[in-house]
Amino acid sequence: MSLSVVFMGTPDFSVPTLMEIVGQGHDVVACYSQPPRKAGRGMELKKTPVHEAAESLGIPVFTPTSLKSAEEQEKFRALNADVAVVVAYGLLLPKAILEAPQYGCLNGHASLLPRWRGAAPINRAIMAGDKETAIQVMQMEEGLDTGPVCMSETVSISENMSAGELHDKLSALGGDVMVRALAALSRGALSQTSQVEDGACYARKLTKQEARIDFSLNAQEVHNHVRGLSPFPGAFCEMSFGSKVERVKILKTLKSDLSGQPGEILQAEADRFVIGCGQGAVQVLQLQRAGKKAMNAEEFLRGGNLNVSQTVS
Repeated sequence: MSLSVVFMGTPDFSVPTLMEIVGQGHDVVACYSQPPRKAGRGMELKKTPVHEAAESLGIPVFTPTSLKSAEEQEKFRALNADVAVVVAYGLLLPKAILEAPQYGCLNGHASLLPRWRGAAPINRAIMAGDKETAIQVMQMEEGLDTGPVCMSETVSISENMSAGELHDKLSALGGDVMVRALAALSRGALSQTSQVEDGACYARKLTKQEARIDFSLNAQEVHNHVRGLSPFPGAFCEMSFGSKVERVKILKTLKSDLSGQPGEILQAEADRFVIGCGQGAVQVLQLQRAGKKAMNAEEFLRGGNLNVSQTVS
């Protein structure tokens, strides 16, 4: 049985779920997304990926800056949806919104709840060295990601997987898990399992300050930091090119069997670019200088004029 759905999402991560819901024959009566914002060199207003996808499907799109007003809540209620599906929307849903659809609001969340509730679960899981995560469908409550879990698909995090790679994998899987949840809901067979509080932690938003690499950490921690912030916002350090100091993003590393002082360049020849850590070292595979495209270590070293024993910070 098809359901009447309001979809609420903003970034490209959310788009596969919207497309799967439509593809399975559910009636998406409206989409809610963040308002268009200025972007690019021309600072022109740019619609969100969900906004653009919804318009291409002929679905009405609403972009309120808040859902707290009685007017917005009545507009939402008037849609008479069976259920709202929320995936990385980015606005707080008041109680009146949560309770408006017949079956409430289902949230597609990219973590193994109760671990990594909050805004940046993919990055935080990798930065912490987690070995697995999940896509979970949760019945939303007023608390932050505290609702009961209705469906879950666990995903392994490999040793060198980046946040970007995990993002893409979970995004694609999210659509499949959500439509399975909607199918169960339409049959009256969607079960709910309450979260335990033991092990709950908060995936706070990423800040620019924490993107700087601390080479006094051990090699595993530095490696996790780099891949957890790759490709965006990108972990960075500062390097000296002659008399000029530049900020350089490090986008891909491996752990090395070399060792040296924290931040010391241990190798800088051909494609071997190795930097010492507090314990062990990391081999840098991909970097990006300010204003330039990402490049592999061999390309970078050809134009970098870096020396062994030089220190980065």
